Amino acid sequence: MKMFKLCRNILINGSKFRILPTSNLGISINSDRIHQTFNSSFMTTIRRQTFCAESHHHQSKSEQTLLHELPNVSTIDNVAEFPGAKSKFVTDLHFFDPDDFENIPVYRVMNRNGQVLDEKQDPNLDKELMTKIYKGMTILNSMDRVLYESQRQGRISFYMTNYGEEGTHFGSAAAISNDDLAFGQYREAGVLIWRGFEIDKLMAQCYGNSEDLHKGRSMPVHYGTKDHCFVSISSPLSTQMPQAVGAAYAFKRQNQQRIVICYFGEGAASEGDFHAAMNFAATLSAPVIFFCRNNGYAISTPTHEQYRGDGIVCRGPAYGIPSIRVDGNDVLAVYNATLAAKKICLEQSRPVLIEAMTYRIGHHSTSDDSSAYRSVDEVRSWDEKDHPITRFRKYLEQKQWWDDDLEKSWKNESKRLVMTAFVKAEKLPKPNYMEMFEDVYDKMPESLIEQAQELKQHLKMYGGNYPISNFKQD
Repeated sequence: MKMFKLCRNILINGSKFRILPTSNLGISINSDRIHQTFNSSFMTTIRRQTFCAESHHHQSKSEQTLLHELPNVSTIDNVAEFPGAKSKFVTDLHFFDPDDFENIPVYRVMNRNGQVLDEKQDPNLDKELMTKIYKGMTILNSMDRVLYESQRQGRISFYMTNYGEEGTHFGSAAAISNDDLAFGQYREAGVLIWRGFEIDKLMAQCYGNSEDLHKGRSMPVHYGTKDHCFVSISSPLSTQMPQAVGAAYAFKRQNQQRIVICYFGEGAASEGDFHAAMNFAATLSAPVIFFCRNNGYAISTPTHEQYRGDGIVCRGPAYGIPSIRVDGNDVLAVYNATLAAKKICLEQSRPVLIEAMTYRIGHHSTSDDSSAYRSVDEVRSWDEKDHPITRFRKYLEQKQWWDDDLEKSWKNESKRLVMTAFVKAEKLPKPNYMEMFEDVYDKMPESLIEQAQELKQHLKMYGGNYPISNFKQD
Protein backbone atom coordinates (compact mmCIF):
# COMPACT_ATOMS: atom_id res chain seq x y z
CA MET A 1 0.00 0.00 0.00
CA LYS A 2 1.07 3.57 -0.74
CA MET A 3 0.28 6.61 1.35
CA PHE A 4 -0.86 9.99 0.00
CA LYS A 5 1.46 12.84 0.91
CA LEU A 6 -0.62 15.97 0.45
CA CYS A 7 -0.73 19.42 1.94
CA ARG A 8 -2.69 22.00 -0.04
CA ASN A 9 -6.02 23.76 -0.36
CA ILE A 10 -8.27 22.66 -3.18
CA LEU A 11 -11.44 24.27 -4.54
CA ILE A 12 -14.12 21.79 -5.60
CA ASN A 13 -17.69 22.68 -6.62
CA GLY A 14 -17.29 26.13 -5.12
CA SER A 15 -16.15 24.92 -1.67
CA LYS A 16 -12.68 25.14 -0.19
CA PHE A 17 -11.21 22.06 1.50
CA ARG A 18 -8.01 21.53 3.45
CA ILE A 19 -6.08 18.36 2.62
CA LEU A 20 -3.94 17.62 5.66
CA PRO A 21 -0.23 16.78 5.57
CA THR A 22 1.61 13.47 5.53
CA SER A 23 0.89 11.85 8.83
CA ASN A 24 -2.64 13.18 9.05
CA LEU A 25 -3.91 11.59 5.85
CA GLY A 26 -3.69 7.99 4.83
CA ILE A 27 -5.80 6.51 2.06
CA SER A 28 -5.21 3.04 0.71
CA ILE A 29 -6.55 1.57 -2.48
CA ASN A 30 -7.18 -2.16 -2.51
CA SER A 31 -8.26 -3.94 -5.67
CA ASP A 32 -7.80 -7.36 -7.16
CA ARG A 33 -6.39 -5.88 -10.34
CA ILE A 34 -5.10 -2.43 -9.54
CA HIS A 35 -2.66 -0.87 -7.14
CA GLN A 36 -2.23 2.81 -7.87
CA THR A 37 -0.82 5.89 -6.21
CA PHE A 38 -2.49 9.24 -6.75
CA ASN A 39 -0.66 12.53 -6.40
CA SER A 40 -1.98 15.90 -5.41
CA SER A 41 -2.40 17.23 -8.96
CA PHE A 42 -4.72 14.31 -9.79
CA MET A 43 -6.74 14.87 -6.62
CA THR A 44 -7.60 18.42 -7.63
CA THR A 45 -9.56 17.14 -10.62
CA ILE A 46 -12.10 15.21 -8.57
CA ARG A 47 -15.56 16.76 -9.01
CA ARG A 48 -18.12 14.16 -8.09
CA GLN A 49 -16.88 13.35 -4.59
CA THR A 50 -14.92 15.46 -2.13
CA PHE A 51 -13.42 14.21 1.00
CA CYS A 52 -11.25 15.46 3.82
CA ALA A 53 -9.54 13.25 6.32
CA GLU A 54 -8.37 14.65 9.62
CA SER A 55 -7.95 11.47 11.62
CA HIS A 56 -4.69 9.68 12.20
CA HIS A 57 -6.14 6.32 11.23
CA HIS A 58 -7.41 4.73 8.00
CA GLN A 59 -11.06 5.01 6.90
CA SER A 60 -12.17 1.52 5.89
CA LYS A 61 -15.27 2.87 4.13
CA SER A 62 -13.07 5.05 1.96
CA GLU A 63 -11.00 2.03 1.03
CA GLN A 64 -14.10 0.20 -0.17
CA THR A 65 -15.75 3.02 -2.08
CA LEU A 66 -12.95 5.19 -3.44
CA LEU A 67 -12.71 3.45 -6.79
CA HIS A 68 -16.45 3.63 -7.24
CA GLU A 69 -16.38 7.35 -6.52
CA LEU A 70 -13.62 8.13 -9.04
CA PRO A 71 -15.22 7.78 -12.49
CA ASN A 72 -11.98 8.06 -14.46
CA VAL A 73 -10.20 5.21 -12.69
CA SER A 74 -10.14 1.81 -14.38
CA THR A 75 -10.42 -1.37 -12.35
CA ILE A 76 -10.13 -3.65 -15.37
CA ASP A 77 -6.78 -3.99 -17.06
CA ASN A 78 -8.10 -4.67 -20.59
CA VAL A 79 -10.56 -1.74 -20.72
CA ALA A 80 -9.36 1.79 -21.47
CA GLU A 81 -11.15 4.26 -19.23
CA PHE A 82 -9.24 7.40 -20.02
CA PRO A 83 -11.16 10.65 -19.38
CA GLY A 84 -11.43 11.08 -23.16
CA ALA A 85 -12.35 7.56 -24.25
CA LYS A 86 -14.15 4.46 -22.99
CA SER A 87 -12.95 1.61 -25.17
CA LYS A 88 -11.32 -1.78 -25.03
CA PHE A 89 -7.61 -2.27 -25.53
CA VAL A 90 -6.42 -4.13 -28.63
CA THR A 91 -3.03 -5.30 -29.86
CA ASP A 92 -3.81 -4.92 -33.58
CA LEU A 93 -2.37 -1.79 -35.20
CA HIS A 94 -5.29 -0.65 -37.33
CA PHE A 95 -6.38 2.72 -38.70
CA PHE A 96 -10.09 3.10 -39.23
CA ASP A 97 -10.69 4.14 -42.82
CA PRO A 98 -14.05 5.65 -43.84
CA ASP A 99 -14.02 3.34 -46.85
CA ASP A 100 -14.35 0.40 -44.43
CA PHE A 101 -17.89 1.46 -43.50
CA GLU A 102 -21.14 1.51 -45.45
CA ASN A 103 -22.61 4.93 -46.14
CA ILE A 104 -25.49 6.02 -43.95
CA PRO A 105 -28.73 5.24 -45.86
CA VAL A 106 -31.28 7.78 -47.08
CA TYR A 107 -34.67 7.52 -45.40
CA ARG A 108 -37.68 7.93 -47.68
CA VAL A 109 -41.43 7.32 -47.54
CA MET A 110 -42.44 7.50 -51.20
CA ASN A 111 -40.66 6.93 -54.48
CA ARG A 112 -40.44 9.38 -57.37
CA ASN A 113 -43.90 8.38 -58.54
CA GLY A 114 -45.47 9.36 -55.23
CA GLN A 115 -46.05 5.74 -54.19
CA VAL A 116 -45.64 4.96 -50.49
CA LEU A 117 -43.06 2.20 -50.06
CA ASP A 118 -44.05 1.15 -46.55
CA GLU A 119 -47.57 1.97 -45.37
CA LYS A 120 -46.36 2.10 -41.76
CA GLN A 121 -44.22 5.11 -42.69
CA ASP A 122 -47.09 7.11 -44.19
CA PRO A 123 -47.88 9.83 -41.61
CA ASN A 124 -51.52 9.73 -42.79
CA LEU A 125 -52.02 13.44 -42.33
CA ASP A 126 -55.49 14.77 -43.00
CA LYS A 127 -56.52 16.17 -46.37
CA GLU A 128 -56.59 19.78 -45.20
CA LEU A 129 -53.03 19.67 -43.91
CA MET A 130 -51.75 17.85 -47.00
CA THR A 131 -53.31 20.31 -49.42
CA LYS A 132 -52.00 23.23 -47.34
CA ILE A 133 -48.48 21.84 -47.73
CA TYR A 134 -48.93 21.42 -51.49
CA LYS A 135 -50.40 24.88 -51.97
CA GLY A 136 -47.56 26.41 -49.97
CA MET A 137 -44.96 24.67 -52.11
CA THR A 138 -46.56 25.83 -55.35
CA ILE A 139 -47.18 29.44 -54.33
CA LEU A 140 -43.53 29.69 -53.27
CA ASN A 141 -42.59 28.46 -56.73
CA SER A 142 -44.81 31.13 -58.31
CA MET A 143 -43.33 33.87 -56.13
CA ASP A 144 -39.83 32.75 -57.07
CA ARG A 145 -40.57 33.15 -60.76
CA VAL A 146 -41.92 36.68 -60.35
CA LEU A 147 -39.12 37.92 -58.10
CA TYR A 148 -36.41 36.29 -60.21
CA GLU A 149 -37.72 38.11 -63.29
CA SER A 150 -38.05 41.31 -61.25
CA GLN A 151 -34.34 41.23 -60.54
CA ARG A 152 -33.51 40.48 -64.16
CA GLN A 153 -35.54 43.57 -65.13
CA GLY A 154 -33.72 45.74 -62.58
CA ARG A 155 -36.72 46.17 -60.29
CA ILE A 156 -34.93 44.65 -57.29
CA SER A 157 -31.21 44.27 -56.67
CA PHE A 158 -30.88 40.59 -55.77
CA TYR A 159 -32.83 37.36 -55.34
CA MET A 160 -32.38 33.68 -54.51
CA THR A 161 -34.90 31.12 -55.73
CA ASN A 162 -35.97 27.97 -53.89
CA TYR A 163 -36.53 25.77 -56.95
CA GLY A 164 -36.21 22.09 -56.09
CA GLU A 165 -35.89 22.54 -52.33
CA GLU A 166 -39.53 23.25 -51.45
CA GLY A 167 -39.95 19.85 -49.79
CA THR A 168 -37.30 20.64 -47.18
CA HIS A 169 -39.11 23.84 -46.20
CA PHE A 170 -42.66 22.63 -45.83
CA GLY A 171 -41.95 19.12 -44.59
CA SER A 172 -39.89 20.45 -41.70
CA ALA A 173 -42.05 23.48 -40.92
CA ALA A 174 -45.24 21.41 -40.76
CA ALA A 175 -43.66 19.00 -38.25
CA ILE A 176 -42.83 21.57 -35.58
CA SER A 177 -44.78 24.27 -33.78
CA ASN A 178 -45.00 27.79 -35.11
CA ASP A 179 -43.61 29.06 -31.81
CA ASP A 180 -40.48 26.93 -32.14
CA LEU A 181 -37.69 29.35 -32.98
CA ALA A 182 -36.28 29.13 -36.52
CA PHE A 183 -32.88 30.31 -37.71
CA GLY A 184 -32.62 30.41 -41.50
CA GLN A 185 -29.71 30.69 -43.89
CA TYR A 186 -31.30 32.38 -46.91
CA ARG A 187 -33.24 29.73 -48.79
CA GLU A 188 -36.10 29.01 -46.37
CA ALA A 189 -38.89 31.33 -47.50
CA GLY A 190 -41.27 28.37 -47.42
CA VAL A 191 -40.93 28.12 -43.64
CA LEU A 192 -42.22 31.68 -43.36
CA ILE A 193 -45.09 31.02 -45.77
CA TRP A 194 -46.10 27.98 -43.72
CA ARG A 195 -46.14 30.10 -40.57
CA GLY A 196 -48.47 32.63 -42.12
CA PHE A 197 -46.05 35.33 -43.21
CA GLU A 198 -47.86 37.04 -46.06
CA ILE A 199 -46.57 37.11 -49.63
CA ASP A 200 -46.99 40.90 -49.38
CA LYS A 201 -44.40 41.03 -46.59
CA LEU A 202 -41.95 38.81 -48.48
CA MET A 203 -42.27 41.06 -51.52
CA ALA A 204 -41.93 44.19 -49.37
CA GLN A 205 -38.66 42.93 -47.93
CA CYS A 206 -37.22 42.20 -51.36
CA TYR A 207 -38.26 45.63 -52.60
CA GLY A 208 -37.17 47.37 -49.40
CA ASN A 209 -40.30 49.51 -49.42
CA SER A 210 -42.17 51.30 -46.63
CA GLU A 211 -43.89 48.08 -45.49
CA ASP A 212 -40.63 46.19 -45.13
CA LEU A 213 -40.24 45.17 -41.48
CA HIS A 214 -36.51 45.88 -41.81
CA LYS A 215 -37.18 49.39 -43.15
CA GLY A 216 -35.15 48.73 -46.28
CA ARG A 217 -31.93 48.07 -44.37
CA SER A 218 -31.38 44.43 -45.31
CA MET A 219 -30.57 43.08 -48.75
CA PRO A 220 -33.35 41.02 -50.42
CA VAL A 221 -34.28 37.55 -49.08
CA HIS A 222 -32.84 38.38 -45.64
CA TYR A 223 -36.20 37.90 -43.96
CA GLY A 224 -36.97 38.06 -40.28
CA THR A 225 -40.09 38.41 -38.15
CA LYS A 226 -40.45 38.22 -34.39
CA ASP A 227 -44.19 37.53 -34.64
CA HIS A 228 -43.46 34.33 -36.58
CA CYS A 229 -40.46 33.25 -34.46
CA PHE A 230 -38.07 33.55 -37.40
CA VAL A 231 -34.74 35.20 -36.59
CA SER A 232 -33.50 37.72 -39.16
CA ILE A 233 -31.16 36.19 -41.71
CA SER A 234 -27.58 37.41 -41.95
CA SER A 235 -25.35 36.91 -44.98
CA PRO A 236 -22.21 35.32 -43.46
CA LEU A 237 -22.41 31.54 -43.66
CA SER A 238 -23.13 29.53 -40.50
CA THR A 239 -23.08 32.44 -38.05
CA GLN A 240 -26.65 31.50 -37.13
CA MET A 241 -25.60 28.07 -35.90
CA PRO A 242 -23.93 28.88 -32.55
CA GLN A 243 -26.62 31.51 -32.03
CA ALA A 244 -29.28 28.83 -32.46
CA VAL A 245 -27.57 26.64 -29.88
CA GLY A 246 -27.50 29.52 -27.42
CA ALA A 247 -31.21 30.12 -27.92
CA ALA A 248 -31.97 26.42 -27.44
CA TYR A 249 -29.90 26.31 -24.27
CA ALA A 250 -31.83 29.32 -22.96
CA PHE A 251 -35.12 27.50 -23.63
CA LYS A 252 -33.75 24.54 -21.70
CA ARG A 253 -32.70 26.62 -18.70
CA GLN A 254 -36.09 28.34 -18.67
CA ASN A 255 -37.79 24.93 -18.86
CA GLN A 256 -39.73 25.96 -21.94
CA GLN A 257 -41.19 23.15 -24.02
CA ARG A 258 -39.78 24.71 -27.18
CA ILE A 259 -37.05 23.72 -29.56
CA VAL A 260 -34.91 25.57 -32.07
CA ILE A 261 -34.49 24.54 -35.69
CA CYS A 262 -31.43 25.82 -37.52
CA TYR A 263 -31.29 25.61 -41.32
CA PHE A 264 -28.04 25.64 -43.26
CA GLY A 265 -26.55 24.29 -46.47
CA GLU A 266 -23.77 21.76 -46.91
CA GLY A 267 -21.47 24.60 -47.93
CA ALA A 268 -21.98 26.24 -44.54
CA ALA A 269 -20.94 22.95 -42.93
CA SER A 270 -17.40 23.72 -44.10
CA GLU A 271 -17.30 26.78 -41.87
CA GLY A 272 -15.78 26.71 -38.40
CA ASP A 273 -19.02 27.87 -36.77
CA PHE A 274 -20.65 24.62 -37.85
CA HIS A 275 -18.21 22.56 -35.81
CA ALA A 276 -18.31 24.94 -32.86
CA ALA A 277 -22.10 24.82 -32.83
CA MET A 278 -22.25 21.02 -33.02
CA ASN A 279 -19.88 20.56 -30.10
CA PHE A 280 -21.55 23.39 -28.18
CA ALA A 281 -24.98 21.76 -28.61
CA ALA A 282 -23.76 18.26 -27.76
CA THR A 283 -21.94 19.19 -24.57
CA LEU A 284 -24.77 21.39 -23.30
CA SER A 285 -27.49 18.97 -24.46
CA ALA A 286 -29.34 21.80 -26.19
CA PRO A 287 -32.74 21.02 -27.80
CA VAL A 288 -31.85 22.14 -31.32
CA ILE A 289 -32.43 20.52 -34.72
CA PHE A 290 -29.60 21.14 -37.16
CA PHE A 291 -31.29 20.91 -40.56
CA CYS A 292 -28.85 20.64 -43.45
CA ARG A 293 -30.15 21.20 -46.98
CA ASN A 294 -27.55 19.33 -49.01
CA ASN A 295 -28.37 20.57 -52.51
CA GLY A 296 -25.13 19.41 -54.04
CA TYR A 297 -23.38 22.64 -55.00
CA ALA A 298 -23.11 25.14 -52.13
CA ILE A 299 -22.55 28.44 -53.97
CA SER A 300 -20.75 26.86 -56.92
CA THR A 301 -18.67 24.00 -55.51
CA PRO A 302 -19.74 20.37 -56.12
CA THR A 303 -19.87 18.19 -53.03
CA HIS A 304 -16.96 16.01 -54.19
CA GLU A 305 -14.77 19.11 -53.99
CA GLN A 306 -16.23 20.30 -50.68
CA TYR A 307 -15.51 17.37 -48.38
CA ARG A 308 -14.45 13.75 -48.04
CA GLY A 309 -16.20 11.01 -46.12
CA ASP A 310 -19.90 10.24 -46.00
CA GLY A 311 -21.34 13.71 -46.38
CA ILE A 312 -22.59 15.82 -43.49
CA VAL A 313 -24.67 13.30 -41.55
CA CYS A 314 -21.68 11.22 -40.43
CA ARG A 315 -20.32 14.18 -38.50
CA GLY A 316 -23.23 14.05 -36.07
CA PRO A 317 -22.33 10.78 -34.28
CA ALA A 318 -18.72 11.99 -34.02
CA TYR A 319 -20.01 14.84 -31.89
CA GLY A 320 -22.38 12.57 -29.96
CA ILE A 321 -25.48 13.78 -31.81
CA PRO A 322 -28.28 11.49 -33.09
CA SER A 323 -28.38 11.91 -36.87
CA ILE A 324 -30.38 10.87 -39.91
CA ARG A 325 -30.16 11.31 -43.68
CA VAL A 326 -33.45 11.80 -45.52
CA ASP A 327 -34.69 12.25 -49.07
CA GLY A 328 -35.24 16.01 -49.12
CA ASN A 329 -37.42 15.74 -52.23
CA ASP A 330 -39.84 13.54 -50.26
CA VAL A 331 -41.87 15.96 -48.17
CA LEU A 332 -43.34 13.11 -46.09
CA ALA A 333 -39.90 11.75 -45.20
CA VAL A 334 -38.81 15.23 -44.17
CA TYR A 335 -41.96 15.59 -42.08
CA ASN A 336 -41.46 12.26 -40.29
CA ALA A 337 -37.78 12.88 -39.60
CA THR A 338 -38.35 16.38 -38.24
CA LEU A 339 -41.25 15.24 -36.06
CA ALA A 340 -39.10 12.46 -34.58
CA ALA A 341 -36.19 14.87 -34.13
CA LYS A 342 -38.34 17.27 -32.15
CA LYS A 343 -39.42 14.41 -29.89
CA ILE A 344 -35.78 13.57 -29.18
CA CYS A 345 -35.03 17.23 -28.44
CA LEU A 346 -37.87 17.55 -25.94
CA GLU A 347 -37.86 14.13 -24.29
CA GLN A 348 -34.11 13.54 -24.18
CA SER A 349 -32.92 17.15 -24.21
CA ARG A 350 -30.46 16.44 -27.00
CA PRO A 351 -29.58 18.04 -30.33
CA VAL A 352 -30.34 16.23 -33.59
CA LEU A 353 -28.78 16.49 -37.05
CA ILE A 354 -30.86 15.99 -40.20
CA GLU A 355 -29.19 15.90 -43.60
CA ALA A 356 -31.84 16.39 -46.27
CA MET A 357 -30.56 15.33 -49.69
CA THR A 358 -32.00 17.54 -52.40
CA TYR A 359 -31.00 19.38 -55.58
CA ARG A 360 -30.79 23.10 -56.32
CA ILE A 361 -32.56 23.46 -59.66
CA GLY A 362 -32.10 27.23 -59.80
CA HIS A 363 -28.91 29.26 -59.81
CA HIS A 364 -27.37 29.92 -56.43
CA SER A 365 -28.55 33.50 -56.76
CA THR A 366 -29.14 36.11 -59.42
CA SER A 367 -25.40 36.82 -59.20
CA ASP A 368 -24.62 33.27 -60.31
CA ASP A 369 -24.62 31.40 -63.62
CA SER A 370 -24.71 27.73 -62.67
CA SER A 371 -24.00 26.60 -66.23
CA ALA A 372 -20.36 27.36 -65.45
CA TYR A 373 -20.12 24.35 -63.12
CA ARG A 374 -22.92 21.98 -64.17
CA SER A 375 -24.72 21.09 -67.38
CA VAL A 376 -28.13 22.33 -68.40
CA ASP A 377 -29.12 18.72 -69.14
CA GLU A 378 -28.34 17.73 -65.54
CA VAL A 379 -30.58 20.47 -64.19
CA ARG A 380 -33.37 19.61 -66.62
CA SER A 381 -33.21 15.95 -65.60
CA TRP A 382 -33.72 16.73 -61.92
CA ASP A 383 -36.50 19.19 -62.72
CA GLU A 384 -38.39 16.65 -64.82
CA LYS A 385 -37.69 13.41 -62.94
CA ASP A 386 -37.51 14.26 -59.25
CA HIS A 387 -39.07 17.61 -58.42
CA PRO A 388 -40.56 17.57 -54.88
CA ILE A 389 -43.73 19.36 -56.01
CA THR A 390 -44.35 16.86 -58.80
CA ARG A 391 -43.77 13.91 -56.50
CA PHE A 392 -46.11 15.22 -53.82
CA ARG A 393 -48.80 16.02 -56.38
CA LYS A 394 -48.71 12.40 -57.56
CA TYR A 395 -49.14 11.27 -53.96
CA LEU A 396 -52.18 13.53 -53.52
CA GLU A 397 -53.69 12.33 -56.79
CA GLN A 398 -53.37 8.72 -55.65
CA LYS A 399 -55.25 9.72 -52.51
CA GLN A 400 -57.85 11.34 -54.82
CA TRP A 401 -57.30 14.63 -53.00
CA TRP A 402 -56.05 16.49 -56.09
CA ASP A 403 -56.76 16.49 -59.82
CA ASP A 404 -56.22 18.52 -62.98
CA ASP A 405 -59.18 20.82 -62.33
CA LEU A 406 -57.96 21.68 -58.84
CA GLU A 407 -54.46 22.18 -60.22
CA LYS A 408 -55.67 24.61 -62.87
CA SER A 409 -57.84 26.52 -60.42
CA TRP A 410 -55.09 26.82 -57.81
CA LYS A 411 -52.50 27.85 -60.40
CA ASN A 412 -54.67 30.77 -61.44
CA GLU A 413 -55.41 31.70 -57.83
CA SER A 414 -51.79 31.52 -56.67
CA LYS A 415 -50.64 33.55 -59.66
CA ARG A 416 -53.26 36.19 -58.85
CA LEU A 417 -52.12 36.37 -55.21
CA VAL A 418 -48.48 36.72 -56.19
CA MET A 419 -49.12 39.33 -58.88
CA THR A 420 -51.32 41.37 -56.54
CA ALA A 421 -48.50 41.43 -53.99
CA PHE A 422 -46.02 42.28 -56.74
CA VAL A 423 -48.03 45.26 -58.00
CA LYS A 424 -48.47 46.53 -54.44
CA ALA A 425 -44.75 46.22 -53.71
CA GLU A 426 -43.93 48.15 -56.88
CA LYS A 427 -46.22 51.05 -56.00
CA LEU A 428 -45.24 51.51 -52.37
CA PRO A 429 -42.64 54.20 -51.66
CA LYS A 430 -39.30 53.57 -50.02
CA PRO A 431 -39.10 54.08 -46.23
CA ASN A 432 -38.68 57.64 -45.00
CA TYR A 433 -35.00 58.50 -45.40
CA MET A 434 -34.87 59.95 -41.88
CA GLU A 435 -35.50 56.47 -40.50
CA MET A 436 -31.86 55.62 -41.16
CA PHE A 437 -31.04 57.41 -37.91
CA GLU A 438 -33.50 55.35 -35.89
CA ASP A 439 -32.93 51.97 -34.21
CA VAL A 440 -29.20 52.62 -33.93
CA TYR A 441 -29.27 53.44 -30.22
CA ASP A 442 -32.02 53.16 -27.65
CA LYS A 443 -31.75 56.92 -27.21
CA MET A 444 -30.40 58.90 -30.15
CA PRO A 445 -27.07 60.54 -29.18
CA GLU A 446 -26.21 64.14 -30.00
CA SER A 447 -23.92 63.06 -32.84
CA LEU A 448 -26.78 61.39 -34.72
CA ILE A 449 -29.16 64.25 -33.98
CA GLU A 450 -26.65 66.63 -35.55
CA GLN A 451 -26.24 64.39 -38.61
CA ALA A 452 -30.02 64.17 -39.05
CA GLN A 453 -30.30 67.96 -38.93
CA GLU A 454 -27.46 68.32 -41.44
CA LEU A 455 -29.25 65.95 -43.85
CA LYS A 456 -32.50 67.89 -43.55
CA GLN A 457 -30.68 71.14 -44.23
CA HIS A 458 -28.84 69.63 -47.19
CA LEU A 459 -32.05 68.30 -48.77
CA LYS A 460 -33.75 71.62 -48.18
CA MET A 461 -31.11 73.27 -50.30
CA TYR A 462 -30.40 70.56 -52.87
CA GLY A 463 -33.45 68.28 -52.69
CA GLY A 464 -34.17 68.78 -56.36
CA ASN A 465 -31.11 66.69 -57.18
CA TYR A 466 -32.46 63.63 -55.38
CA PRO A 467 -35.49 61.36 -56.06
CA ILE A 468 -37.12 62.42 -52.78
CA SER A 469 -40.58 61.69 -54.17
CA ASN A 470 -39.72 57.96 -54.16
CA PHE A 471 -39.50 57.98 -50.37
CA LYS A 472 -42.28 58.02 -47.82
CA GLN A 473 -42.85 61.51 -46.47
CA ASP A 474 -43.65 62.54 -42.90
